[in-house]
Amino acid sequence: MKLATIFTNYGPYHVARLEVAFKKLKAKKWELFGIELARYEEEYPWQIKTENFPCKIISVINNSPLEKADFTDLIYRLISILNQTCPDAIAIAGYAHPSMLAALLWCLWHGKPAILLSESTEHDAPRSWWKEKIKAWLITRYKSALVGGQPQKRYLIKLGMSSEAIFFGYDVVGNDVFHPDKIKFLSCPLDKPFFLAINRFVSKKNLPFLLSAYASYRQLSGDKAWDLVLCGDGELRLELEEQIATLGIKDYVHLPGFLQQEQLLPYFAHAKCFIHASTQEQWGLVVNEAMAAGLPVLVSNRCGCYEDLIIEGVNGFGFEPENSQQLTELMLKMSSGEIDLKKTGQAGLEHIEKFSPDYFAKQLIQAVEYATAHY
Repeated sequence: MKLATIFTNYGPYHVARLEVAFKKLKAKKWELFGIELARYEEEYPWQIKTENFPCKIISVINNSPLEKADFTDLIYRLISILNQTCPDAIAIAGYAHPSMLAALLWCLWHGKPAILLSESTEHDAPRSWWKEKIKAWLITRYKSALVGGQPQKRYLIKLGMSSEAIFFGYDVVGNDVFHPDKIKFLSCPLDKPFFLAINRFVSKKNLPFLLSAYASYRQLSGDKAWDLVLCGDGELRLELEEQIATLGIKDYVHLPGFLQQEQLLPYFAHAKCFIHASTQEQWGLVVNEAMAAGLPVLVSNRCGCYEDLIIEGVNGFGFEPENSQQLTELMLKMSSGEIDLKKTGQAGLEHIEKFSPDYFAKQLIQAVEYATAHY
């Protein structure tokens, strides 16, 4: 069996998944290799070295970011790579990008099973009936799927995929990298306690809402208030900086910019609580990372990970991403001493252990075996 996995670009969590899957598949005498549409993207400027990685990763485009690649050339090169490598099955990340659809069509043309890797939920974006009809037609062309959790499974069932063909374990990160025992010795980036949020600075991440809730929290807490660190960058940066100045919280909100994984670790190591406030989010892998670092979490109930990862009052709390008073009250709760932060973080650490690259690898194997058996 020769299996290919296709992503737009391999970041830290893709590599973590692939490394474990490669080892498990090798033990089964299967061959696994990765294909990425481009070595880097402007949207996610990860710096990942794949040269010495045990699993072969083929970049369709090497010399430009994905966003600037010529559409026709990209499709042509991808099909050429698939013709050359001729995998027996392909695990394809989503169906939104035309190149992913091209990979599905290649599978259909050559009689190879396609496995869908999906984190979409019914409510993570506006839906129109005609697009859902097209999507339902597409979904039935995949022989199995690997999804993040319950909301993702329900959506694929609604689109027409059999429940038995859907497996969990897609949305995982390299938990070991973030483990408190490994990162607690890193230097603290701030000399004050702080809430942590990590996002692209785009509308759906709901950062103006977060800043507004934080400003109210600051007023109510006074000198006992924790600071707020917003890691990331993007098109809304200037707007957010203006809001921070207007709210009078410039001395308490820190914007270190986009950071690579190793640069984020000190923040994970020393934050008191993690916040994710998105209004639309297919999953939210940064929540996995925060839990793997032993942090209590406050997570928008619109995030695709909420149902599977958040145990209310045990490892954190959910909130409505339009109710700033609710988030303010949760910030007050977390910083008041009312919550045992260490116990709450430990509960999250234990819960996230299941959502590991090992889980991904085992479930991927099951999804492939199901797909090949039902082709």
